[in-house]
Amino acid sequence: MTQTLHTAEPYDYRHYDRVWQRVAPALEPYPEEDSALVPQPPAQLPGAEENPCCMGTAARESLAVLTGYIEEELEDHRCYLSLSRCAPLWARAALQSIGEDELRHAKRLMTVHYLITGECYRPALSCGSMRFDGWCSALRRRYHAESCGGLNYSRSADGTTDPCLQRIFAQLSRDEFRHADLLSRLLERSLSAQSDNNLYCSPK
Repeated sequence: MTQTLHTAEPYDYRHYDRVWQRVAPALEPYPEEDSALVPQPPAQLPGAEENPCCMGTAARESLAVLTGYIEEELEDHRCYLSLSRCAPLWARAALQSIGEDELRHAKRLMTVHYLITGECYRPALSCGSMRFDGWCSALRRRYHAESCGGLNYSRSADGTTDPCLQRIFAQLSRDEFRHADLLSRLLERSLSAQSDNNLYCSPK
């Protein structure tokens, strides 16, 4: 048997209105909704906003710079651990402390990356031993690296409009300049002591 499908006719609300007037003519068939009874959407926390005041669109513009800093901090951490193993005993604790600072910097920046993107950053893994061309020369190189790091962080703080990222970059800049000052003092002690120079500084 063949069945014929009929398209449903649109509902005629005029018929409904006539029935309503006979049953309850004093009542409004379409009362206005009471706003107190209508469920309201839950208030969002600041972190759930599409573009929060911190770590939002403005911070996303610095992602490439951010990931570069993470890789540099991890490489610096590895460098200081290696350098501390061949340093004179009196300097090892200071170098290890700087290395621990660099690792903390990397972890903090990876947290910032997650706040911006919602994704964990996976840094590149480096392996192999590091070689240094002399104790004093290594301190000189690290001094310049830390000074440049402090300057770069300061420029990055000036280059973003995200207030939280500005503050973090400024703090890291101060840390890098503090490392440079410490390395300068280590180098000063090495150059002042003739015995240390003979033992740890490579001749020209």
